[in-house]
Amino acid sequence: MSWCTPPPVGLTIAGTDPSGGAGIQADLKTFSALGVYATSVITALVAQATEGVRGVQTVDPEFLRLQWRTLVDDVRIDVIKIGMLATAELADTVAEFIDEGVADDVVLDPVMVAASGDRLLDEAATDAVVRLCRQVSLITPNLPEAAVLLDRPPAETVAGMRGDAQRLIELGVPRVLLKGGHMSGSDSVDIYADADGLVELSAPRVETTNSHGTGCSLSSAIASFRAHGASWPEACSLAKDWLTQALRASDSLDIGKGSGPVHHFHQLWNHSEETA
Repeated sequence: MSWCTPPPVGLTIAGTDPSGGAGIQADLKTFSALGVYATSVITALVAQATEGVRGVQTVDPEFLRLQWRTLVDDVRIDVIKIGMLATAELADTVAEFIDEGVADDVVLDPVMVAASGDRLLDEAATDAVVRLCRQVSLITPNLPEAAVLLDRPPAETVAGMRGDAQRLIELGVPRVLLKGGHMSGSDSVDIYADADGLVELSAPRVETTNSHGTGCSLSSAIASFRAHGASWPEACSLAKDWLTQALRASDSLDIGKGSGPVHHFHQLWNHSEETA
């Protein structure tokens, strides 16, 4: 990478994580690890760490608008990643931002429930998030999130995943990466779908308890590779490969007493070579 070439600029719109493994902090780390200059707009202050969520303080929508306007009036944005939205009002406010067309490429991780089981989306906000899903370029739901979006039970097989991915396209979503990490098996299978069809992405499942922030990190990685010029299917494949390596290196971090974070900088820190 040439120091003479300005990097693409990524914006994450999401909630915080004081432990640094998920949310805004994970997005900033992912962007930075993958050569994207990182900016952020915060939707909520979340008191969480590796053992779970203790509280959420949402940002007033007017202050959310002030963050957005202050940033985009000054800084070029090449790609946007959206994470935790918390309430219908915040989701609708972010939808207003997307309508401005500041960036052509927008990735939405429809965060509803943390890996710890803590709910991160007001139940009344589901309809607003469904509407937003139709506005963005790509969504990255896991199986329980796709089930909420479709109002049906979660898929239990790869064939079921393929069906749900197709249903999301029929719902008006332009592109989807349906994540199959909740299913058991030796391989982790995701389904990419768009108007042209379905692609199955598979990688060996990594045996680790460090899954905190995987969804945030994957969606930010997709946005990063897209910002560097990859097609959407390529960006999803490259991001999955990157996350697999980040999971493999995660045990070297030893962060927290619960489900620890992935190693966002596994390609850059020297000791990551020992855990590859």
